[in-house]
Amino acid sequence: MTPEPRRLGRFTGVGYDKGRGPAAQVAWMLVSGAVVTRWWCPPSVRARILRAFGASIGTGTNIRHNVRIHWPWKLEVGDDTWIGEGAYLLNLEPITLGSDVCISQQAMLCTGSHDARSPSFEFDNAPIVVEDGVWVAARATVLRGVRVGARAVVGATALVTSDVPADAVVLGARGVTRTEQR
Repeated sequence: MTPEPRRLGRFTGVGYDKGRGPAAQVAWMLVSGAVVTRWWCPPSVRARILRAFGASIGTGTNIRHNVRIHWPWKLEVGDDTWIGEGAYLLNLEPITLGSDVCISQQAMLCTGSHDARSPSFEFDNAPIVVEDGVWVAARATVLRGVRVGARAVVGATALVTSDVPADAVVLGARGVTRTEQR
């Protein structure tokens, strides 16, 4: 039996809750683009603005410039966590980062996806949890529904599609990803 062809014009977004109304969404996009992502905005001011928009940000957190956060009200960050330049937190669903976490430059945490079996390509989103002491290295990608266990390392350019145990090391090389225990 041939599957029904994809018809993107039938997409409805059913089941996706942005968490705030259009006014808050527009305000965030304006403030984010004009202030939060700019190099001249101090990390302490970024944290205050994110909190004002509903994010839970711990003490000692350093969010560098050019970090994109889709919806701050769906973000929880522990103490002493670093988020490097150019990181992208596409949090259509909640992203929770523990304490002493390092999200390196241009890493991507993406809670959004689509159901490839759906003829209208509906959302297939799920939250991401990154536990205490994790390092997600440069240009690594963590996809929806993943929990990265405490003290794990996600190596540069690795692609993580399933849970990572505590203390594991995930390396991506030549298109192959492997997990090792430290």
